[in-house]
Amino acid sequence: MKRFWKEVAVDSDRVVRLDDRPVRTPGRTPLALPTDALAAAVADEWRDVADMLDPRRMPLTGLANAAIDRVAPDRARFAAGLSQYAESDLLCYRADTPRELVERQAAAWDPLLDWAQTRYDVHFERVTGIMHRAQPDATLGRLSEAIASRDAFTLAALSPIVSITGTLIGALALLEGAVDAGTLWAAAVLDEDWQAERWGEDDIATQARTARRRDYDAGVRFLGLL
Repeated sequence: MKRFWKEVAVDSDRVVRLDDRPVRTPGRTPLALPTDALAAAVADEWRDVADMLDPRRMPLTGLANAAIDRVAPDRARFAAGLSQYAESDLLCYRADTPRELVERQAAAWDPLLDWAQTRYDVHFERVTGIMHRAQPDATLGRLSEAIASRDAFTLAALSPIVSITGTLIGALALLEGAVDAGTLWAAAVLDEDWQAERWGEDDIATQARTARRRDYDAGVRFLGLL
C-alpha cells in the first residue's frame, strides 16, 4: 500500500486520522486509542511511513488493531488463553544439573516466584526436569483472575510478552512494576544464553531471537503507553 496521506493527526476521541480521514482497523473499526501517549505514538508510526506502508515497522498499530478487533469482542476468552501459560510456567521448570545452571535459574527465577507467592497468596510446584506437574487449582485460579481483570489493550500488550518469555508470572510482575523489562528478558533467555556460552551462537537462532526481542520490546512499550 502506497502512502497517500500528507498529514497525520489525533482527534478529540484519540482516533488517528490521515488527512482528516480516520484510520480503521482491518475489521473496519476506527483506530481509537485509550491514552494520549499511545495515540501520539501510533500517530508517529503513520508519520514515519515513507513511500510504502510496511506493517512490520508499525508494531504499536498492529497491537492496537489486535486489541480492538481480536481481544475486545471476547476479552474473557482471550484472557483465558493467556492464563493457560500458568499451567506450565517457565519459572517452575528447573534443571537438575549442572550446578552452575541450577544456581543461575534459582537466582533469576526465585525472586519472581517469591513475589507472586506473596502478591497472590499462592503456592507454586517447582519441577526438576521437563515432566509436567500440575499447579494447585487455587494458584491457577488466582492467576486467571489477575489476567481476567485486565482491559483489552493491556491484554493485547501482554500477549507477546507472555508468549515470548513463556512466563505469565513474569509478565504480571512486569505489569505491576515488580521487575523491569530487561531483567525479565534476561530471565526468559537464561537457558539460551547458557547453551550459547558452551556451544557458541547459531546464526539462525540469533536472527530468531532478534525478532522475538523486537516483538517483546513492542509489547513492553505498548504497555508503558497505556
